[in-house]
Amino acid sequence: MRTRIKICGLTREQDVDAVAQAGADAAGFVLYDKSPRHVLPHRAAVLARRLPAFVTPVLLFVNATPGQVRQACELIPNAVLQFHGDETPQQCLMLAKAASERPYPRAFLRAARIPLRPVGSATTEAFDLVKYAHDYAHAQAILLDAEVDGYGGGGKTFEWSQLPPNVDAHLVLSGGLTPANVGDGIRLLRPRCKSLAVDVSSGVEASKGVKDAGKIQAFVAAVRAQDTTATRA
Repeated sequence: MRTRIKICGLTREQDVDAVAQAGADAAGFVLYDKSPRHVLPHRAAVLARRLPAFVTPVLLFVNATPGQVRQACELIPNAVLQFHGDETPQQCLMLAKAASERPYPRAFLRAARIPLRPVGSATTEAFDLVKYAHDYAHAQAILLDAEVDGYGGGGKTFEWSQLPPNVDAHLVLSGGLTPANVGDGIRLLRPRCKSLAVDVSSGVEASKGVKDAGKIQAFVAAVRAQDTTATRA
């Protein structure tokens, strides 16, 4: 029942240290130059070296080239990839293979941008998550984020209840999570998938790209509290 936790959009040494001290499982570095949380690959490598064993660095790409992905992975060889742009299933697999020194592709997450429900609307545009997960079956997990201008990081929460009751995939819930609502998200979505992890960025920030150690601790504590509640139930 343990929910895995990723803290994304790290740009500073003290924030990486706070993530490790709080007990998160993964640290995300945004390699998309239009993001306010963008870091260069060499900077991401410096930050990733501060992570202790068993805390996984995750490199977020948006419509990157094979050369860009390969270069970053040479600097951070133990990283998992996250594709957050318009990459097709074939492109994701090609990029993951280009980033691997082995015959099989490097592990990657694929972001799904879930449409937001307009204010006052009883319905929203349908998003076929079952088909999406099938199309991206090579992904280690499907990351669920709200569809916003740009490619994520908008701090918006989509309507969790619109997701299907059964998805044959590992899911990562993202988009507008905070210490106050993450427990509700876990409780609602965990029964609907193989396993559930959570991913937070803006919900633990003092400002864009600057994390708040207290909020990180509170977020991790809220996830663990929900895990404990689920186990007792």
